[in-house]
Amino acid sequence: MEEVDDLCVQSANDALVAVLAKLDAFRGTARFTTWACKFVILDVSSALRRHAWRHRKVELDDAVWDRLPDTAPPALQYLQNAELLDILRRAVREQLTEHQRLVFQSVTMEGVPIDVLAERLGSTRGAIYKALHDARGKLRQVLADAGYEEIVA
Repeated sequence: MEEVDDLCVQSANDALVAVLAKLDAFRGTARFTTWACKFVILDVSSALRRHAWRHRKVELDDAVWDRLPDTAPPALQYLQNAELLDILRRAVREQLTEHQRLVFQSVTMEGVPIDVLAERLGSTRGAIYKALHDARGKLRQVLADAGYEEIVA
């Protein structure tokens, strides 16, 4: 726990440096403390997310599909969900590039924070967002072509 406390203190110090560096950007549209707290909240939460993922691997794992929650719906809905999941699984495997698959599965199914994924892949948040956006667009199109327009609308 001491490690996390130290991490939070260091992040708060980093936020203080960020506030001081951006003092000229303060417009006065909010209370100064409200404006400054935003830096602390962003820095500390980002550091804690990175800390939580520091020993976890980010990799393609087809078993992630088996870990999706099962809410045991009625029989007809179960069959429709199974069909939809099969279409989606196939589309992810066949329509997305390996990079898009890694980004899509990591962010949407494993819950990897975008900044952690960007750091691990040696990329930027913007590039990860773009890959995720492109992957979702391809998947939307596949689902629409398969007759699931109501889901992608």
